[in-house]
Amino acid sequence: MATQVKNTNMLSLEMNRTGQGIFPNHIPSDMLVQVGEAKFPLHKLMLVAKSNHIRNLVVESGVPDLGRIDLSDIPGGAEIFEKVARFCYGVNFEITVNNVAALHCAAEYLQMTDDYCDGNLTSRTYGFLAEVTLKSLSGAIIVLKSCEDLLPVAEQLNIVNQCVEVASAKACDEANFPSRSPPNWWTEEPSILHVTFFQKFIDSMKSRSAKAFTIADAITTYAKRSLPDLMRNHSINGIKSPVSNHSSTSIINQRELVESIVALFPIENQQVVFSISFLCCLLRTAIFLETNDNCKKQIEKRISVILDQVTVDDLVALSYTFDGERLCDMESVRRIVTGFVEKEKSVKVFNCGEFKTIPSPAIFRVAKTVDAYLAAIARTAELSVSKFNGIANLMPKNARQVDDDLYRAIDRYLQAHPNLDEIEREKVCSSMDPLKLSIEGRVHSSQNKRLPLQIVLHTLYYDQLEIRSGQSTPIAQSMRLQVQSDVLLAKENEKLRSELFKMKMYISDMQKNQVGATSSKPKKMKKPTLFSSVSKTLGKLNPFRNGSKDTSNIDDGIHHTQLRKRRFSIS
Repeated sequence: MATQVKNTNMLSLEMNRTGQGIFPNHIPSDMLVQVGEAKFPLHKLMLVAKSNHIRNLVVESGVPDLGRIDLSDIPGGAEIFEKVARFCYGVNFEITVNNVAALHCAAEYLQMTDDYCDGNLTSRTYGFLAEVTLKSLSGAIIVLKSCEDLLPVAEQLNIVNQCVEVASAKACDEANFPSRSPPNWWTEEPSILHVTFFQKFIDSMKSRSAKAFTIADAITTYAKRSLPDLMRNHSINGIKSPVSNHSSTSIINQRELVESIVALFPIENQQVVFSISFLCCLLRTAIFLETNDNCKKQIEKRISVILDQVTVDDLVALSYTFDGERLCDMESVRRIVTGFVEKEKSVKVFNCGEFKTIPSPAIFRVAKTVDAYLAAIARTAELSVSKFNGIANLMPKNARQVDDDLYRAIDRYLQAHPNLDEIEREKVCSSMDPLKLSIEGRVHSSQNKRLPLQIVLHTLYYDQLEIRSGQSTPIAQSMRLQVQSDVLLAKENEKLRSELFKMKMYISDMQKNQVGATSSKPKKMKKPTLFSSVSKTLGKLNPFRNGSKDTSNIDDGIHHTQLRKRRFSIS
């Protein structure tokens, strides 16, 4: 802005004239100009010399001494007309980015063009617009802001369109190639605009193929600045209603503002461009201001896409009034969770999977958040059984690995509603599976007097099954180990049996050879040897003939000559 101020001062110096050009004050005025409530006693000659419009008024009036004209329709009002009159009198004044649009519109209104008088006000203001204000994002936005009170003249003179095009082009450049930090500093500039001009700004950015994230940043900043009380905090702890003392007109204006902001959302199905916190704040504001259904559903649809990022506080804030004293709405939460579950199902079908088998990690996170949400609102007096179950049953059964969080919410609800009968308590517990409780949960529920008897019995029965299963498992493992040991022992026995059989055959062959040698020399007795003694000893160890200690009983298919039993001794 330093360069702009310098240029402004230079332009002001060019417009400055010497005191000789100023009409003497001692000459009485001959024309009274009425601008709204303000009156300007001026001189007809000075005005007619610069303004063709005033000249036409004087001529068309048919009164040579016309002494009064009404210029209440002049753009910018009395403040701008005073500067125009200074220009007509040659008195110095300053053109700035804040008043250049109004001065240009007033100059066009008064027909102060160069065709009528050289170096007139129109060319001066247009040159300032082109050379100073439309060279930067800030200058274009400030001029655009000033045009809000100059409609429709500013649009007819193309000032609005020029400012919008320059501002959107500069914003896109800054978004792609930041010139300062933080990178999104530029989003603060258009946030001062009226929503009508902000819509034009966003539409122009879209026409330049701006990224969805870029547009989302601008919308987020604009919403937070335009609705500071509603978007500042969504906690339910002791916040006073931000518009409790406002008129119905103010609420209507804010409602239209929220609907206009939501209508600007970029259509981007594949990307998440808004944060979950911002969407929840905006939805809460839409619920509070009672916007149309389409507006709320658009926000809910975007929340359901990223529901796995939501916190418990976000969901709780959607259900309560701003003071946190009353549960006002649960339908939005129900639609959001339903939309998320349907999305997960469609993703499974698209990937040729089955939703009931392996839920995604996102649905586990959402189920945990929903159970915590139920626990947070369980103590609310106006929460009915049907509403509680309506939220609890939205999640599929396989979305919860354990039902401890849901059990905690049910226990809190039963504690806060002690007057429920047995049937109503069973309805509350119908969404929980007692078999999916952890050991700690089953121990607690088996001693919980608030639970219906049927649930307690289910829990105790499952505990007995667990106990039995826990006792049989070590026995089964011991039996498997015993079988493995028996198999190894049988293999070792079979190996030993085979070795003994080979030894038996070897001994039998040796005995056959010994019998043949004895029959050829009957008269000569062979002296017993060490080997024969060993063979007899091994024969006594024969395990194959019913415990017999004589190897001669082995039937090997060979006919032997029966030898006379002799007594041998080992020397």
